[in-house]
Amino acid sequence: MMKILLGNKGDVEVLLAFKGQEGLEKHNELYTYLKKKEIFKGDLCEIYSLISPNENVIFLGLGDREKLNLQSLRKAFYKVGKELMRLKVESAKVSIPKFENLCYKNTCMAIAEGLLQSEYSFDKYLSEKKNKHAVKEFYLDVLEDKKERAQEAIDEIYNVIDGIFLTRDLVNEPAIVLTPKELAKRAKEELEPLGVEVEVLGKEKIEELGMKAFLAVSKGSANEPQFIIMKWNGDKNSSKKVALVGKGITYDSGGYSIKTHEGMATMFNDMAGAASVIGTMKAIAKSKIEKNVVALVAACENLISGEAYKPGDIISSMAGKTIEVVSTDAEGRLTLADALWYAATEEKADKIVDVATLTGACVVALGNVNIGAITNSDDLMKEIKEASELAGEPVWQLPSNEEYKEQIIGTFADLKNSGGRGAGTITAGLFLGEFVNNTPWVHLDIAGKAYSTNENGYLPKGATGIPVKTLYNFVKNA
Repeated sequence: MMKILLGNKGDVEVLLAFKGQEGLEKHNELYTYLKKKEIFKGDLCEIYSLISPNENVIFLGLGDREKLNLQSLRKAFYKVGKELMRLKVESAKVSIPKFENLCYKNTCMAIAEGLLQSEYSFDKYLSEKKNKHAVKEFYLDVLEDKKERAQEAIDEIYNVIDGIFLTRDLVNEPAIVLTPKELAKRAKEELEPLGVEVEVLGKEKIEELGMKAFLAVSKGSANEPQFIIMKWNGDKNSSKKVALVGKGITYDSGGYSIKTHEGMATMFNDMAGAASVIGTMKAIAKSKIEKNVVALVAACENLISGEAYKPGDIISSMAGKTIEVVSTDAEGRLTLADALWYAATEEKADKIVDVATLTGACVVALGNVNIGAITNSDDLMKEIKEASELAGEPVWQLPSNEEYKEQIIGTFADLKNSGGRGAGTITAGLFLGEFVNNTPWVHLDIAGKAYSTNENGYLPKGATGIPVKTLYNFVKNA
């Protein structure tokens, strides 16, 4: 991985320019010429490179000065990282001024993140690896009185990036490899050396807990379910605890409510919620965040067999509530129901956040721009929103009027696992809310954000690693 260092070294200098900026302190003659000829205008992420025996400079556009934010910097320096690799540059540097209305530490962190994001790839299964040139060193020339804060930013973002890249690697793994047991194994391998306590419960222990909804989903698969419990005790002087619950369906065929061929093609990523909480725990542990956190994953496959659960079945749950199975393709909320109840009653968490690729309806409603959210606590929702804004991972709170709950009331059981097509994301979230035992809770539906069919800014094609940054910021500031 690229080394990001403080200093004024580097073979290539990156010069920053806002759109329409009159002049630069360095290389102004060249900049003026490019501006006059409209070769370089300073648009956000615009790049002009001059690499020669005599001059080595890259002009980087930051767009409109008044619109500059942390997300702009991430995107712009991601482009710089890609350009440096393309040009086979060994080392580079940039001077970081104090931008109006932006925290200097967060500025340094956003720049470093953009550079590091440019290095991710998942070529594990390619017979011929992508031999991308690695940039060895990138120097940040920071203000003298900000060096300590800048170094803190660099150290912290490395830890967060490690969590993001772990999440992407897990989500990108095919289901033939990443079974529930393999997911549990990797959680232990990644987290235990960092001081996270990892306990994995097999089918027998899950049965003893009475997790009947979780077990019903797992019945169609030859691979046994695994309940993964990860604990970080960062503040031994506090009894406060945050729970992060991730949907862990390592493959989702839809069960007897079977998906189409196209719908199943990427369903190895239906455990992105689980991967997100595992990646977040890695970032938290590496940064030694002084908070107590438990992450929970009910991992299984949703497949078809002679033992699989069926539409029309009535099943129970750890909470004792009964559920009519309207659709076996609404399986994630069943596994999460038991995991959420465990978080609330066994772990006795003070706050709960669950993360899930839960509904296609969320993609219809919000596309791939916003994470959808349902909550029973305005205060907790505010914390999540603030964390998401800092992360550049926007969250949109959906309504939760009492009338929506009528759609999930069962006829012959307490609840239905699907409220129908209308307001599908909302009713799915409200279903989960029935299992948090009145604990402050936020549900994040990442169906449109966890996996991308195209590269988008610094987010690669495939797994995105969203919302690791949001969860990390939330826990850090909780």
